[in-house]
Order: sequence, then C-alpha cells, then structure tokens
Amino acid sequence: MEIKKLASPGDDVRRRLSSLFNGMMRSLFNEKGSEFRVELVADPAVQEFVGAHASALDSAFEKVDMSEAMRRRLTRSNYIFSGMKAFHELHEAFPSLLDENGDRKPFERFLNDVQSIDKTYNANYLRAEYNFVAASAEMAGRWEQFMADGDRYYLQYRTQRDNKVRPEHAALDGVTLPLSDSFWEEFYPPNGWNCRCTVVQVRKSKCPATDHDEAMRLGDEALQRDTKGMFRFNAGKEGKSVPDYNPYTVSRCRDCDIAKGGKGKSLARSFVPDNEVCKACVFIRQCEQLRGETIRHGKGTIEISHLVDRNDNDYSRLMQVAQHFAKDGSHVVLTPKMTRPAKFEYDCVYGSLRGTPYDGKCPDLKIDGLWYEHEGFVTDNPKRAFNNMMNHGLKQSGRLIIDRPELTDRFMLRSIQNRINLGINVEEVWLRENNGMIRLLYKKTDG
Repeated sequence: MEIKKLASPGDDVRRRLSSLFNGMMRSLFNEKGSEFRVELVADPAVQEFVGAHASALDSAFEKVDMSEAMRRRLTRSNYIFSGMKAFHELHEAFPSLLDENGDRKPFERFLNDVQSIDKTYNANYLRAEYNFVAASAEMAGRWEQFMADGDRYYLQYRTQRDNKVRPEHAALDGVTLPLSDSFWEEFYPPNGWNCRCTVVQVRKSKCPATDHDEAMRLGDEALQRDTKGMFRFNAGKEGKSVPDYNPYTVSRCRDCDIAKGGKGKSLARSFVPDNEVCKACVFIRQCEQLRGETIRHGKGTIEISHLVDRNDNDYSRLMQVAQHFAKDGSHVVLTPKMTRPAKFEYDCVYGSLRGTPYDGKCPDLKIDGLWYEHEGFVTDNPKRAFNNMMNHGLKQSGRLIIDRPELTDRFMLRSIQNRINLGINVEEVWLRENNGMIRLLYKKTDG
C-alpha cells in the first residue's frame, strides 16, 4: 500500500470526537479554582476523548503490514500524541470560562464559545494528523522489511511524481543510499504534513549511490520550511507515528529521557517538570502505562492493563468473561488489582467511580463503560458460596459476574430480592457456568 492519495477519518468519527469534546469541556467547567489544573488530563471524560482520538489515528494503519511489536509502539505514540493534544484543547478553552466581567459563564454559553476549538483541532488539524500517521505507519512497516534485508539493496527516495509534489521534495526524488546511511535518520518520509513521498529498495548494480554530502544538502533544502526540525525523524527506527517534538510539545522533547523511552516510575518521579507541557506529558505517559494493550476478539475489543497479573488465579476466568462480551461487539477493560494507589493512578483507571458509592473501590472489569466485579468461590457449601460472592462483590459494584454455585435460579433470585428489600443496590447479576458459558440471572428494571 502506497500513500498515493490523502484520506481522513469518517464523519462518524468526527461526530463522536465532537461529542466527547463536549464532555471534556463539561469536566473543565466543573473544575474549582482560578488556575488551570494539569491533572485534569486523567479525568474520565478527558481519557475517553484521548482514547477515541488515539483509536481514530490507529485506524489509519489497520491494514498496514508490520510486526505486532511495531504496531504496539505506534499505537502508544498515537495515545501520547492524542493526550498532549487534549491538554492543549483544555488549556486553550480555560480562559473562556469567564466573561468580560470576570464572572463564570453559564455552561451553554461557555460550550458555544469553545466550539471553534473543537473545529480547529478535531476537524481541520485531525485530517493532516491522520494522513501523517498513515504515512508514518506505512513507512515504519517498510523500514522493518528493509531492516530484514540489511544493506543487500540501496534505498531510493521517491515522490509520487505528479503536479502535487512540492518542489523541495521533488529535489529528493531519486536520492539513493544504503540503509545504514545517516541520511535516513533525518529525511526518511513523511517529511511534512500530507507528504506522500516513499522509499523503495533498488539493486546496487543498477542504481549508483548518491554522494552523502549532496544528499544531506538536498535534505536540508527540502525541509528548510521545517524551521523547528519537527519532521527530522524516522518512524520505523524510532517506533513512533509522530516525532517527540511536534505541535503539542516543546523542543526539549527531542532529548528528553522520558520521551526517548526511559522506563519505570522511578524515572518519571526523578524528573521534576518546570512547565505545564512537561507536567502534562508525565501524567499522560503514566496514564498510558496503566492503559495497557488492546486486542480484538469477535466484533469487539479487550483492553488489558499492563499491571494486570496474567499469572493470577482469576485471570483465565476474567478472560472468559471478557471474551463472552467482546465477541458480540463490546469494549471490555480488564483492570489491575491496586492496593492504596496514588490518587492520579486511581483516577487514570477508576476515575469514573469518583463521586459514586464505589469511590475508592477497584472492580475487575469495565464493559462498555459500566463497572463489573467478578467473584468466584472455594467452599463446598453452595449457599455460603453464593452469600459470600454477593456480599463481597456488591462492595465493589452493583453489577456482578459470579461463578455459578449448585443452586436453583429461584433460590438465587429470592436472595437477591431480599438484599434489594434491605436497600442494597443490585443492578445486574450474571452467572458463569462450569463450562465457561455466561448468562444473565438478574437485571434491574425501571419502576
């Protein structure tokens, strides 16, 4: 697949992002105090926007051939880029909370006043960002293929050779160099927004190599409009769809240990941000670490936090539950067990529980935005097992998925009703049968 023509996310993506932008603005409006709070990037509504925006960018390379390791790296890059973009949208909208007299506006007026931000960032900018990510991913996939062959072939820079090619890019057409030449570290496509250039392998016997210094001179001329040096990166070599230094970051990001892949919380904690952009970057990267990987299953997806212990006794049962709901199109999130987590870390994972009766709790799964707790049992007494699962589970969530004890549905429903009569909130109860099948036992209805 070559990037011969430009594309953009569909209208349904644009409408969803616009809706989520409004939700993000509601969270900003609900903030207290007179100063912008960077930690807002962990707010559930903001994280939902970031996730949807990142998914829109991910869709740009769904069909591009690359290793799963590369796909994970590019997906991570998209999430961090989307998070920093959301930070800028929030920061830009913040002054609009007050009217000309310094009084807080009604929400509807505030929301109307920030619609231009939504249009600018999530319509106009998104088109160029989507195409850039698509081109980066295509070239990252090619880089993996080139690496497999090593220096057996030369690499040759190619434009699309039509009347839309920028003159400065046209000058690079035909530049031919070995894979190991440093030219490809700076001038590997894409070399700008909506760049359609590519690189192909050519036989050394048929295409002589370009002089290195001449190639670098042509590269410098081609990117002379890139005065900040944002596009001098190799997506395949760095494993990133967007360079560390981009319109939503600062120049120091080019040399920042965290941006370059420094691992572990100790690094993040040793770094003391001296500006809001760097502070936001640290928070967003912490959220990304908690977010985990997303795998497709049936018509839906399963997101598994990196902190989930896959050797835990409950993991296989939780995966059975997740697969049951994902196969019909649900988005399921498996969350980690957290003991006294830091507030920011808790908000990244369980922020939507803030202000609810389950604030501070850590349920096992989130299915299409709703929290569920899974409970199993070890006792041979089925009535005791059922009571224990209900009592423990309902402390975490009003929606339970329990391993079915040897009891009749009638008995279990009567027990559930008794709890409801005592004022205990029970929204749903699902049963996981011994064969792994899952069925609904009880669901609260209106009235």
